[in-house]
Amino acid sequence: MNGPAQVADLLGMASVQRAGVALLFGSVGLPVIGVAIVGLDIIPVRFAMMHVALLGAAVGMLTGVDPALCGLIACAVAGAAISPLARTPETLSGAMGLLMSSAVAAALLVLAVAGVNASAAFSLLWGSILAVRVQDVVVLAVLAVAVPALFWWRRRDLALLLHDRELALVAGVAVRRLTLVLLVLIAVAVAGAIRLTGALLVDALTLLPALTARRLGNSLTPILFWAIGIGIAVNLVGFLLALAFDLPPGPVLVLTAGAVAFAAHLIPERRNIPWRASDH
Repeated sequence: MNGPAQVADLLGMASVQRAGVALLFGSVGLPVIGVAIVGLDIIPVRFAMMHVALLGAAVGMLTGVDPALCGLIACAVAGAAISPLARTPETLSGAMGLLMSSAVAAALLVLAVAGVNASAAFSLLWGSILAVRVQDVVVLAVLAVAVPALFWWRRRDLALLLHDRELALVAGVAVRRLTLVLLVLIAVAVAGAIRLTGALLVDALTLLPALTARRLGNSLTPILFWAIGIGIAVNLVGFLLALAFDLPPGPVLVLTAGAVAFAAHLIPERRNIPWRASDH
């Protein structure tokens, strides 16, 4: 266990400071993305994008381009590509399964044909918050501004879309265009989160704060504020705990967020609509 002096010394290191800033930015934009994931009922999206990021990394290693950048671009393209299939939550979930299996098969084929080191490509999926780069921080900073801004600007349309797609269509919402934007943002955000915690622990930054917020909020706007507040609190506390006890940050972040989510679900459930008319 590190004492206060040792933690202070760690916080003085450039890599730790960069990780803290990246985590702070991620804790603003990514929980809002989690709200969209839960609202669209596409929780498996993180697994699909994990495999798409792997494919992008494999292509990057083959072409000599930054694998992380290629993974990010691949996820954005994949998010846009599956948008036409998003007619219903059921077809979108099926599209995720198709995307996941196709992406991992293509990634393995590229790695085999290219003869590159597969372990280097797979290392992208494990992530390391202490190894984030300046460009990773920039991506998360853009998401921290763009995602909440979009949700505030189009909060009425998003509230309708996330509550009932058919109702949104009847109300004149540009459902296909808005779904396309959401899917691209979700894909890019998941790829950005992978750099922080790894693909298997991405829930700490996206789904767990969103699920907790849905338990505490009763309309879209309060849910968004709860998601951001919970995301910032649990991830910064988890990061400090990891530094204090000399533990890997990723698992600690997930366990901290999971503990808060579990505590929130002990609160008796209120029977009201998650996206009520006050957001419309």
